[in-house]
Amino acid sequence: MPPVVHVDYRWFLERQEDILRDDLTVNDFSVLVGMAQRHRVDPPRHDQHHPDAFWRAAVMLEECVLLRPLPARNEVYGYGVAIAYLEASGERVDTKFELWRELIYDIRGLRLDSYGIAERLRSWRQA
Repeated sequence: MPPVVHVDYRWFLERQEDILRDDLTVNDFSVLVGMAQRHRVDPPRHDQHHPDAFWRAAVMLEECVLLRPLPARNEVYGYGVAIAYLEASGERVDTKFELWRELIYDIRGLRLDSYGIAERLRSWRQA
């Protein structure tokens, strides 16, 4: 089993600088703290033992899209955070924004939960 990468709210702030460059305003720091805690939950439910990097990235994306920690550009931020987390965990996925746009649309429409999001991310895995 690959090592688990745990991050804290500072990691999210660093990714914000990487992704959004000059737009560093945060609307709700508690969402960043919540993401840092939520991705550590093990197991997230009884039939999901040992969550993988895809589930952890999925909860980050889901919270960025639905809880909107920033005043603007939350979808772009969530996209960048999820990719950065997967790469830090040694995973690579297709990064074409068109795929992610559809995923974000489904998240916003509440058609997927974190497990469905993780499944979609796993289906984009690259060698």
